[in-house]
Amino acid sequence: MRPRTRRLTALAAATAVLTAGASASATAAPVSGPASAATARPLAGLRVLLTNDDSMRAAKASNADGLGLYELRRALCAAGADVVVTAPWQVQSGRGTAVSNGGTLTLSHRADLPAGYRDDCAGAPSGAPVYGVCLSAGPCGPDSPSATPADTVKLALRAALAARVGWTDGPDLVVTGINSGANVSAQVNDSGTVGAALAAVEEGVPAVAFSSAGDDSGAFFPLADYRAAADFAARLLAGLRTRGLFSPHLALKVDYPDVTGGRPAGPARWTTVGHGREVWHAYEPVGADGFAITLEVCEHRPGEACTETVRDADALALLRDGRVSVTPVTPDRTYGVRTADPQELNRLRHYIEQEAPRP
Repeated sequence: MRPRTRRLTALAAATAVLTAGASASATAAPVSGPASAATARPLAGLRVLLTNDDSMRAAKASNADGLGLYELRRALCAAGADVVVTAPWQVQSGRGTAVSNGGTLTLSHRADLPAGYRDDCAGAPSGAPVYGVCLSAGPCGPDSPSATPADTVKLALRAALAARVGWTDGPDLVVTGINSGANVSAQVNDSGTVGAALAAVEEGVPAVAFSSAGDDSGAFFPLADYRAAADFAARLLAGLRTRGLFSPHLALKVDYPDVTGGRPAGPARWTTVGHGREVWHAYEPVGADGFAITLEVCEHRPGEACTETVRDADALALLRDGRVSVTPVTPDRTYGVRTADPQELNRLRHYIEQEAPRP
């Protein structure tokens, strides 16, 4: 995994030099005209593996099955990144870090992308393919079982990227999302979006997971929310890249608030994973031995398990205050674990709190 880290550091350093040079030139002799290539395409040369847990279908009227992935792909390519998608064949929400222990994973190339997104990554060195990944010994069909989000990342990093697009030393960054719905508090452990990002970190590759809140009903995810989150994501990643802050030691979890009610998203806040609940699973008896799975939404009554007790919780920043929530997450779930590099974490926190782009 070290070659990827060294390559990423070199790219970040080069970008920083370009930015510093451009700033010095502007100070010496201000000129008018179009922005420099480095400014207009701040992710140029960055190789990104993109996945999600909502699939790559983008066919539902609710926008809950992958539209966020295409908005994120659009924004990243517009910023100059070379993006390859390997995403679950079917919706895999709630699968966490689950992996498939047997069978055959098959890549299905999607040539006919959703309307409005077909030319977003034209001219990308890799060809910017979009693959759906099913768990099938033959071609993926409408009812084929799906790979999990973590499957798609492990397959891509260990075999598929080298075989299909020639990335023999892997991507520089794994990006997951944009998830249809926030991933905050106790439900973070269930999140396939976060699980896929953690699978990348386990392979030594930096990762950022993006999620977006939906409308008040929780049943519809407006395009406007995905687009705002995607455009912010591209600018956030550009800033992290310029400062050399992509870390192979942790995943960043970024949750973007609903902005369709007229309230703009507030500046990013550095948060921790909350201990309360937002959405939780309930089980209703059906027949003699069955239990129907239902999703319950918390009402936040005082004293109930939903009540958030962590002062800097992601859920409070996002859902109460309307702020973009940025949370570091590691694969090590040991209580009280220390970060391998406290200074790195401090630099990340400083960037988010003091220098990150405003929504």
